[in-house]
Amino acid sequence: MHVPLTPPSLDELLAEIRPERIARVISQPLGTGVPGDDGYLHWDKLLHLSAPEGLTHREWWLRLKLTRGAGRRSVPLLDTEGSAFWFTLPDITLESLHKIDQEASGRIGIADSVTNPATRDRYVITSLMEEAITSSQLEGASTSRRVAKEMLRTGRQPRDRSEQMIVNNFRAMQYVTAHRDQPLTPKFVFEVHRLVTDGTLDNPTAAGRLQHPNEEQVKVWGDGDQLLHTPPPAEELPKRLRALCDFANEGGQDAWIHPVVRSVILHFWLGYDHYFEDGNGRTARAIFYWSMLRQGYWLAEFLTISTILRKAPTTYAQSFLLTETDDNDLTYFIRYHLEVLRRALCDLQDYLERKIREVQEVEALVRGDSGLNHRQRALLGDALRDPHAHYTIEGHRRSHNVVYQTARTDLLDLFDRGLLEKRRESKAFVFVPPSDLSERLRALA
Repeated sequence: MHVPLTPPSLDELLAEIRPERIARVISQPLGTGVPGDDGYLHWDKLLHLSAPEGLTHREWWLRLKLTRGAGRRSVPLLDTEGSAFWFTLPDITLESLHKIDQEASGRIGIADSVTNPATRDRYVITSLMEEAITSSQLEGASTSRRVAKEMLRTGRQPRDRSEQMIVNNFRAMQYVTAHRDQPLTPKFVFEVHRLVTDGTLDNPTAAGRLQHPNEEQVKVWGDGDQLLHTPPPAEELPKRLRALCDFANEGGQDAWIHPVVRSVILHFWLGYDHYFEDGNGRTARAIFYWSMLRQGYWLAEFLTISTILRKAPTTYAQSFLLTETDDNDLTYFIRYHLEVLRRALCDLQDYLERKIREVQEVEALVRGDSGLNHRQRALLGDALRDPHAHYTIEGHRRSHNVVYQTARTDLLDLFDRGLLEKRRESKAFVFVPPSDLSERLRALA
């Protein structure tokens, strides 16, 4: 993995550039078409671009750093040398936050399917499954999405470590969703970690606890023996975790920080401190969801950020490195994750529109039969798209968060109508769509 070049420090630049020249650097217009601070360039990228006319690359970097320093805001997270992390809020970042405020808090453009209690459980559970699967795949789980969903829907026991990781993530996501109103405490973080790592660690006793000082410290490695990050010493972790919880709960802080920015910083903080032997990334993403939900962004329950992170895992890792190599500037990490959030919101909107069209298609086919409920229509829509699908009472119950008897009644009713076929596998009944389901639905219309 490419590690970004460490930029020259501000003190170094101020010492080498004459005072009269610094005044000209600050006052000189950059001109049109020149990348400025809206792009929030890192030194590693800036070096490969043409500097503005009349400036060297080092002078250009000095100008950007002085501009950023004017809006600098520190946070309680300290690096291993005791220096604070900080961030700025360029206009493009404020614009992203405004749009996320509108969309993730559910104020505009959200389909009735999400706000309707009769159907929202299906979307919530589907989203939790997607996040559980892709978050695990980010950490090395090799189970396919199709097999993983079948396992979660039917409730069967995981068969290997990869499947156990996915089940664990699903339970952890359910946990943070159910406990969104609780303050963050070390005990809470330990429980989330225990859930995501249960039965998957080489050392089972490491689940749900901090690394011990007498243990070999976990580090973050890139390709081969490439060391990317050395976390703080284990002796410091209890104090650092308490500071993280205080920050999450907004305790003892005078300055207001935007709730989404706070959630993103928590994600970084957990990754930087690396409290645990394994499972730090999964724990960090779960705590990010908890923070978003606790601060009123209820639509986060439907987002699957790991799906986007998994498409470019190197970019995800780079967002950490850009911050660490440039004077603890969290703006790089914040900007990247705001873009991830916005893409996740767009994906959610596309998903809901697609699901609405699918339900409307089924409803059009069965509009003459008012006896089918929304769960049965959703199942039929799924069956039309996947003629090889199979359904169990337990899987249907989990998908819609209903009691066993309701799920049993739904499937037996569809069987009686000729819209599902029934066969026995082991000790349970399995329901499958008939090969001519579309024709049978049209016959009911």
